Amino acid sequence: MAEEDFKRLTAMAYDISGIVLGDHKKELVYSRISRRIRKLGLENFSQYCQYLETNQATEVNEFVNSITTNLTSFFRESHHFEYLAKEIIPQWKKQGRSKPIRIWSSACSTGPEPYSIAITIKKNMSVSDYDLKILATDLDSDVLKKGREGIYPLSDIEQLPRDYLSCFQRKEATGVGMVKPDIKSLIQFNRLNLLGSWPMKAKFDVIFCRNVVIYFNKDTQKELFERLADQLVDGGYLFIGHSETLHGMSTRFESKGRTIYQKVR
Repeated sequence: MAEEDFKRLTAMAYDISGIVLGDHKKELVYSRISRRIRKLGLENFSQYCQYLETNQATEVNEFVNSITTNLTSFFRESHHFEYLAKEIIPQWKKQGRSKPIRIWSSACSTGPEPYSIAITIKKNMSVSDYDLKILATDLDSDVLKKGREGIYPLSDIEQLPRDYLSCFQRKEATGVGMVKPDIKSLIQFNRLNLLGSWPMKAKFDVIFCRNVVIYFNKDTQKELFERLADQLVDGGYLFIGHSETLHGMSTRFESKGRTIYQKVR
């Protein structure tokens, strides 16, 4: 992969998704795009760059799926779900059943995050008594398909507390666990580019946007946090990743500790 090819690919990645691929990502790009080159029967990276530029309608989605990283697990950064259970859900119970509750998992990957949200809610409140919906979005169409299916290796779920395991149908013969229908029914999976237009009209009570902004430059981060604040109700909550911060990024949130923020204006 020539330096010129890498620069063309990183420029296209930024234009399409806002993702910044620094030099430290060169091996990842080489590995991921090599697979596409082989599959398409091309000879080199230069040919792939040309192919991507002339076949954007069909190849952009494959390109984005190739360069995005989808590291996820059930109840990752568990303190966020503890806060949801102990601090936020009691507030919802106090406000009554007439107000809709909306939650957004904005980079849901293969689904463990929105399913962890749904399980936490299911175990701590009577979901059927509320107008409650969880939106799960991602840029990668492949991981969204896996999320909709809700089928995971037993190794991914067997360490969960026994009470949470009851939310899965275990298939020992095939070594998988399937999310039960009453949990799946709470979640809508849709493809969305966080840096594109957002079709959602209603505002959210809680937004999970974790381990996403680390891939963006500072200006893009500030713009995204501003849009997330606009998309939250007053007093709504934003959860970000353990290596991320709003310090110097936005004045519209109050820190509640441990990468949990509440919108103040």
